[in-house]
Amino acid sequence: MTTRLAVVGIDCQFPGAVNKDAFWDLLVRGEHGLSAVPRQRWDADRFYSAGKQAGTTNTRTAGFISDPDAFDHVFFGISPREAAAMDPQQRLLLQTSWRALEDAGMAPTSVAGTSTGVYVGIMSSEWANLHMTDYAGVTAHRGSGNGYCMTANRISYHLDLKGPSLAIDTACSSSLVALHSACAALRAGDCDQALVGGVNLLLTPALSIFYHQAGLSAPDGRCKPFSAGANGIGRGEGVGVVVLRRLADALADRQPVYAVIEASAVNSDGRSNGLTAPSRWSQRQVVADAYQRAGLEPDQVRFVEGHGTGTTLGDMIEVRALGDVHGADRTQPCLLGSVKGNIGHAEGAAGIAGLIKACLAMDRRILPPTICAAGENPELRLAEHGLRLAARPSRLPKGTVFGGVSSFGLGGTNAHVVLSTPPVRREPVPPQPGGVLTISANTVTALHRNVAMLAATVTREPAERLAQLCHSTNVVKSTQRCRLAVPLSTPDALRDTVLALADDPGMVAAASRRPAGKPKIAFLFTGQGSQYAGMAAALYANCPAYQERFDEADAVLTPLLGRSIGELVAGTVSIDDTALTQPALFCVQYAMAAALADLGVVPDTVVGHSIGEYAAACAAGRLTLAEAAAMVVARGALMQGLPPGGSMVAVRCSVAAVQPLVDDEPSVSVAAVNGPASVVLSGAADAVARITAALAETGIQATPLTVSHAFHSPLMAPMLEPFGAAIGTVPQRSLTATFVSTVHGRVVGPAELDTDYWVQQVRAPVRFADALGVLAERAPTHLVEIGPRPVLLALARRAGFGSGVATLACCPGKRATGAELSELLAVLYRDGLAVNWTALYRPGQRVLRRLPPYVFSDDARFWASAATVDTGPTTAIRTAVRAPVPIEPQRPTDVGSRVLAAIAEVGDYSVDDLHTGTRLRDDLGYDSIMVMQLGDRLTDLLSDDEPLSVQELLPQIVTVGDLMSFVADRCQDGATAAHRSAKGAP
Repeated sequence: MTTRLAVVGIDCQFPGAVNKDAFWDLLVRGEHGLSAVPRQRWDADRFYSAGKQAGTTNTRTAGFISDPDAFDHVFFGISPREAAAMDPQQRLLLQTSWRALEDAGMAPTSVAGTSTGVYVGIMSSEWANLHMTDYAGVTAHRGSGNGYCMTANRISYHLDLKGPSLAIDTACSSSLVALHSACAALRAGDCDQALVGGVNLLLTPALSIFYHQAGLSAPDGRCKPFSAGANGIGRGEGVGVVVLRRLADALADRQPVYAVIEASAVNSDGRSNGLTAPSRWSQRQVVADAYQRAGLEPDQVRFVEGHGTGTTLGDMIEVRALGDVHGADRTQPCLLGSVKGNIGHAEGAAGIAGLIKACLAMDRRILPPTICAAGENPELRLAEHGLRLAARPSRLPKGTVFGGVSSFGLGGTNAHVVLSTPPVRREPVPPQPGGVLTISANTVTALHRNVAMLAATVTREPAERLAQLCHSTNVVKSTQRCRLAVPLSTPDALRDTVLALADDPGMVAAASRRPAGKPKIAFLFTGQGSQYAGMAAALYANCPAYQERFDEADAVLTPLLGRSIGELVAGTVSIDDTALTQPALFCVQYAMAAALADLGVVPDTVVGHSIGEYAAACAAGRLTLAEAAAMVVARGALMQGLPPGGSMVAVRCSVAAVQPLVDDEPSVSVAAVNGPASVVLSGAADAVARITAALAETGIQATPLTVSHAFHSPLMAPMLEPFGAAIGTVPQRSLTATFVSTVHGRVVGPAELDTDYWVQQVRAPVRFADALGVLAERAPTHLVEIGPRPVLLALARRAGFGSGVATLACCPGKRATGAELSELLAVLYRDGLAVNWTALYRPGQRVLRRLPPYVFSDDARFWASAATVDTGPTTAIRTAVRAPVPIEPQRPTDVGSRVLAAIAEVGDYSVDDLHTGTRLRDDLGYDSIMVMQLGDRLTDLLSDDEPLSVQELLPQIVTVGDLMSFVADRCQDGATAAHRSAKGAP
């Protein structure tokens, strides 16, 4: 049996249906999307004739899609000039491919560089006929904007796909033959996933005239498949793209599957009754071959989506061919239908339209009706052939259902595909663990459009599936430059926020970011005194990454302590004894920092306050978990074993104000300097009391701290030597982040973090204020406090870290809900961080749910030239290519404006669209052709003898500002050389 393949993504647009959901509605309602020929296409009255007058057609009706001229060229980085020159079929396929990948649960940018194949069925080249015969108007972009090959290559280029890329023309069977080719490539290993598409636009009456002259055209412009009223072809257009993967790969990645492709077959009529006449025998054979490859008997096939052109001869031959296969030994007839009754004969897109209809039927387990079924052609004798027309919606039975799709080409190329319903997967939905809903777009306006589209899905989704929905947005919707993120604190809060954003573009603008780069993050690790019973318990319950890392640390600490930190933290028992407090704080901090690293939040700089330096050293790669855990347990136990009786007080004054008093008390020292007016004293209780009394006389108040011992004081001296012996030699290891020491108040290297450092750290004052000063010089964009409650962030704000630096806490203290990590990630993602979202969710939440596809802008319109189409005074249409406007050389002082004018002219932009940060390639779509044209323009502008080459421009010019500087320097060099020449200098 052949490798089974899966259809995992679909996007389409057909007459009367702007997307796949609208297409399904059209099908199940049994309606059609046909209409009169739009004025934008051709003058239907001019070419109409009831008789067979030369150059005429017998109908004014066909199936047309809406807005085929709309194209979001800015999104794809394509200049207006290039977009106007492109065959609109290429533009439609590009946007549809993007949306199909999203529907498959893939971020389109994530497949860049992969062996993804592109297979396009196409039979129309009317855009080329209109524009490539205008020889004087042929440009480089008109050349690359036409040709069958470019319909596939355009997708591969813009999405950076490295698999096979080809367009196939077998007339009406083109897109189903493209599917067959893609299936073969997937099974052979030529690609790992494939985009398969079909496209057709009716731009001229040429084929309509041909069908009329050949006697194949229905006067009412409607296909009536298998109907008594069948009297010819009614034309239609559309675009459809499906995403294929091997079924095993799709299931492993937990992608939703529309249908399974069991097998396919392609053949040719050979020399039959005529070049355009169908062959019963070849059609029978292609169906039989497909069933044989699928390992099926005909009576196992529940329905066939037929070719069904609606011609008397074509329908008769197709029914007899199917009857040859299905006519015997069936307990119930095979249902027969054709989508052409709904949308017309879509020619190059006909096969993909039938396939999409069948896939949606498999997914929803309902077979839509076929239009005109009530008027079934009795001469077809369907029952005798084991067939029954699908006259009404039919519910597919339980279990695996098989169906077929046929598509036959005008020149004799036949294709048949066998599908089955997707495997049923029932996975338990775990408790809500939180999450973040992410939405991105290329502009704030586009962001609001896409928020509004997603809002209905968020409102409709059950509460227990919202985390799955959030996960899906993280995978699919998180790669564009303008970013928005909504944390899932509660289902109602998420829904309310998204609905508010959908209703208010200003709110979207205020809540979104367009980050210029990656955040520069500093971790601050809280010291002793921040602990409390049950600390970070909500985070443990709601964040799988934190839970996993906490359990990892607890497993290392438990043998050393003789008890579990998890049991202590989860309960209400006091953990204020130093022997337990320090390991517990370390466990919580290690787990937070390691969980953040798993989520993609990696610090550039770390600062630890006292005991916090151990977890900081782990986060910076200097200590392993096992090394740090052993040191922390020994440190806490030795401190706990010291005689009690010391005290510590926090004093609001400077070190200079208190130092003379401390100098008079040998048993007291400055334990910490947290700010210009924030000092902690530590030592013998009576000595500390004398100092606080003296301070009170001068109006300086001291606040006693609840501690078991006088840390960072002379009273720690008895434990220093045994502590050094206990930790032994600390192995050398490099740092992965900058370590700002609060022992030295400066950046230290890995060699300095040796045994002596950790021994000295017990006794030395915590120079946190100095460390903050060093940190400020490193200009972090985000401060993240790692600890059970925020303590250090307030000190940082008092030290001058203001509105330009975001301050974030992993846990707000006893009021924590467990959603804080989601809120933290939402901020960092909006500000440019590439988050590893998977670690935020439990396995049962990592299920991809289908999302509304990206909503492209329809503001820009590109169609045929004014000479071809009478657009009327109010229609927004761009001409194909404007003639270049010469720019005369001007004075060097006008360099900037001349460069802007040249860039705008080559790309057909307005100068108002440009600024110094605009990227030539990514924002303006400048490719090698446009760079060559720009080089020519600038050479003329500068009156240079030597032309500016592509090789000279491309490597070093990224933005408009870069080019302006480059040309200004070139002008300056030229002016200097001319001056030297005038002076006779060498």
